[in-house]
Amino acid sequence: MKSTARAWVCAAVLVAGLSGCRGTRPVDAGPAFLRALSLPSVGPTRHDPRALPGKVVLVSFFATWCFPCIAEMPTLEALQRDYGARGFQVVSVGMDLEGAKVLQPFADHYALRYPVLVADDLMHQGQTAFGPIRALPTTILLDRRGRAVAGWQGVEGHGDVAKAIEKLLAED
Repeated sequence: MKSTARAWVCAAVLVAGLSGCRGTRPVDAGPAFLRALSLPSVGPTRHDPRALPGKVVLVSFFATWCFPCIAEMPTLEALQRDYGARGFQVVSVGMDLEGAKVLQPFADHYALRYPVLVADDLMHQGQTAFGPIRALPTTILLDRRGRAVAGWQGVEGHGDVAKAIEKLLAED
């Protein structure tokens, strides 16, 4: 199976199978999930996609106009603060159609400890390893191998996400 087709199949499984689920089998798209995060960043925290392999990564898809997304930011900040030194990284992907025009001042204002990436046209169209993002916020947890191991739509409690992160960080 071609790698592009395999990535699309994995994306469909990810969106349909992991959203809101815990304890499912990891979805392995090879390097496709991490490669999909090679997007431009805005704000004070720079992004180097080459630093992601080997880390537990929490990818949060959000928009500046989305109240639940804004309400989730303190949780993401706390997770980055608490687990960042142990090989964990939060990465937010701004889905605003205006892109950097609205995301740059937003990221500068909030001065987040994690990178804010600008979704490209392909991501808006659902043509990446993550597939279509149908609700905001959508959060996907990747293990150290870059496999999707959990996903949530909507705001998830700090405790549940922290438990999932701790479990992945303990696996070496």
